[in-house]
Amino acid sequence: LAYIGFLILIVPQIRRGSKGIAYARSEMVGRIVDSYTNIMTVKLFARPEEEDAFVRESVDKHTARMIVQHRWLSLFSIGLAILSGLLIAGTTWVAVQLWVTGAVGIDVVAMVLPMTLQISGTSARVAQEITQISDQVGTVHEAMDTIAKPLGLTDTPAARPLVVTEGAIRFDNVSFHYGRKGGIIENLSLDIKPGERIGLVGRSGAGKSTLMNLLLRFYDIESGRITIDGQDVAHTTQASIRQHISVVTQDTSLLHRSIHDNIAYGRRSASRAEVIEAARQAHAIDFIEQLTDWNGRSGFDAHVGERGVKLSGGQRQRIAIARVILKNAPILVLDEATSALDSEVEAAIQESLFKLIEDKTVIAIAHRLSTLTQMDRLIVLDKGRIVEEGTHQQLVANGGIYADLWNRQSGGFLADQADGANEVRETAAE
Repeated sequence: LAYIGFLILIVPQIRRGSKGIAYARSEMVGRIVDSYTNIMTVKLFARPEEEDAFVRESVDKHTARMIVQHRWLSLFSIGLAILSGLLIAGTTWVAVQLWVTGAVGIDVVAMVLPMTLQISGTSARVAQEITQISDQVGTVHEAMDTIAKPLGLTDTPAARPLVVTEGAIRFDNVSFHYGRKGGIIENLSLDIKPGERIGLVGRSGAGKSTLMNLLLRFYDIESGRITIDGQDVAHTTQASIRQHISVVTQDTSLLHRSIHDNIAYGRRSASRAEVIEAARQAHAIDFIEQLTDWNGRSGFDAHVGERGVKLSGGQRQRIAIARVILKNAPILVLDEATSALDSEVEAAIQESLFKLIEDKTVIAIAHRLSTLTQMDRLIVLDKGRIVEEGTHQQLVANGGIYADLWNRQSGGFLADQADGANEVRETAAE
């Protein structure tokens, strides 16, 4: 009963302390990682002392909770030792008193003492195990909080794998608002023919990337339908959709693995020769062969660091393009795919991309309009709606939003601004 009462008193305290430590540790690690991954921003704004204090605050909080927890654990160990000693001493005293009065023989005393030691040891071990389990409850509880969160998007029970035979894509009266009242995508309809190369153009926030996220089914649309070769993506498995669509994004993150593993992520069955050929087509061979990591691994075996931080933005993007070349999916999405490349490398890679997109359905997003001039059709979005559509030449001639964006990028905007500034200065002088 003494052991049980002691456990009832101490174990809840240890369990609460364990939960507090787990959450404090999570906060501490989060702050450290946040500061480390944004170290360039910290240095550029001369904020190392502030970040140090920010991280140290969480470290101190974690340390304080650890100290309190160790006090409870020490109290438990001391209390357990005292109870065990009292059990042994009390049992021995009672046995000796009974022997002195002649109530029991010496054989009973000789049997009771070892049994008492065994019971004491077993009770102590059981209590210790209960305490250790309670001490880990916080970590398990935090992990379960993460694991038990419902998935944002699940396949329907009747979902079937997507089968792509031609690559026709249709957006049929699609609306999506991210749960808001205002529209991000409003009643948008768009037919993309098999093998057609489409460029999506528009100001920031027009809905270009959102449209691609809906195609990849990172979100479910709120009304309308999206079909690929006549199959509603809402009724196909997410994995099969993404297996048939290759994507190169502007912000490319790489796995903390070798260059070979990052490229082969596009197709696990690819041979090393195929991986090297994909890198060659992405014009990545030169810098890959010069790479060496801190463990002495070089070339395609060199590891790229967390999120690929050892590589420049352009190098990461070339690895991503090599991965897409290797995957060779029938539908290709290019979201600012060459934005981090210099003009010379971009021109070389575009040659490889033009070979890659032959007989594929392509959707390209770019703010640098010169990269889209060779597309079969340009779609201009504004506030989630299609406002213009046509070839580059047609849209420039129309004098609409696209023509305005094109003129700004080709120098007309700056010239107009300069003329306007001169007029203001002349007026002020008068």
